[in-house]
Amino acid sequence: MLVNKILRTIGIIIVIALIVTVANGFYFLEEGLQAVITQFGRPVGQPVTEAGLHFKTPYIQEATFFEKKILIWDGDPNQIPTNDKTYVYLDVTARWRIADALVFLQAVNNETRAQTILDDIIDGTVRDLVNKNDLVEIIRSSDFSPETMLNSAVEVEKLRYGRDKITTMIHENASKITPKYGIELVDVLFKRVNYIDTVRLKVYDRMISERKRIAAEKRSLGEGQKAEIMGKVEKELKEILSSANREAEEIKGKADAEAAKIYADAYNQDPEFYSFIKSLESYKTAVGQNTNLVISADSEFYKFLQKLK
Repeated sequence: MLVNKILRTIGIIIVIALIVTVANGFYFLEEGLQAVITQFGRPVGQPVTEAGLHFKTPYIQEATFFEKKILIWDGDPNQIPTNDKTYVYLDVTARWRIADALVFLQAVNNETRAQTILDDIIDGTVRDLVNKNDLVEIIRSSDFSPETMLNSAVEVEKLRYGRDKITTMIHENASKITPKYGIELVDVLFKRVNYIDTVRLKVYDRMISERKRIAAEKRSLGEGQKAEIMGKVEKELKEILSSANREAEEIKGKADAEAAKIYADAYNQDPEFYSFIKSLESYKTAVGQNTNLVISADSEFYKFLQKLK
């Protein structure tokens, strides 16, 4: 009886041990993760990247998991001097991922240390390139055009690279270092660029001066266009008035000719009556209420008055 109990207990222990051993030999890899199998602390085989259920040697081997997704690195804002001895605040961000989990485990081990390594790599590369370029290259976009001058206080002709190309150069230089840590640097961006206080006022003054200069140019151009438009308007007005006066004179001339023709036709129909009418019109014009005429008795002007006696 006692022996049976002992055997039963041993059997249960063996079954439990087998279950635990089998359970310890399997692990589930979630989507978005990758794993490196280590045996007594040393990596075994290649990283496992396919999601699902996987097997490892129980108790002897361990699975260490790492992210496959893109991760964010945010650096601390730094005050960095440019090539033209002007200090500028830079806030830089970057995206990275674990490209080789095996190398990453051996060289870095965890994401916290990876962030520290990226601090050194990216901050050093940013500082190096900012030191080698003038302020204009850092604050102005690479696709800058003269039309956007109001956004800056530096001259167009000084631009060689621009902010976008410099961030590309930073990414390229830093990307040459990160592979030995199993890290792929996806991109690097300037999140914020700002002037220090001692420079900001000077920049604002230059921006105001530049705006005033452009405003004066616009006003001058507007005045020139106004003068040109007014000249055209005055010229067109003179041409219209001249054409109207000429047309009016032509109409008046035609009317006078038509009237003369009518008078001539009327005179030819009854010269005596026409002469009488014209004389009456002359009397009406020449003789007023208090008018005294002194004319000779044989005057042609007087002949119709004589007939009234």
